[in-house]
Amino acid sequence: MALQLNSQPLPLHRKPLAALEDVCPLPHAPGAVSVVRRRVRAVLDEWRVCPKIFEDALLVVSELLTNAIVHALPPAELRLSWAGSDGRGTLRCEVTDAGPRLAPGQSPEGIDPDEHGRGMEIVKALATRHGIRVHPAGVTRWAELVAM
Repeated sequence: MALQLNSQPLPLHRKPLAALEDVCPLPHAPGAVSVVRRRVRAVLDEWRVCPKIFEDALLVVSELLTNAIVHALPPAELRLSWAGSDGRGTLRCEVTDAGPRLAPGQSPEGIDPDEHGRGMEIVKALATRHGIRVHPAGVTRWAELVAM
């Protein structure tokens, strides 16, 4: 049985969206991105995130993590949150770091600008929404991917 409101039936039994969260510190060390990426893969599997955004999510997380290691001061932390059910919902990926390592316009030593610098463009292309929040503890770069 459904309630009537403005001639539109409303279901009485709607499955609530599950809200899940995982937080992981990011070591500033060689190989850290691949280690954390494996953890993210396991978490997304456990949460049964929609296959349509699964690989995009791994790439977005990799780019956000790499950005923190190359351009920011430690410590850094990855926070994933999933609000969804049946594989559909919104995955939010956040990486918080202690702020920029170098002054604006400077490149880290040993980094070829032709080989780097496209990570945030990849995030922008894959994410439904994205942004940067500067706060007293540092900088949080985030992206959301929506599975319909």
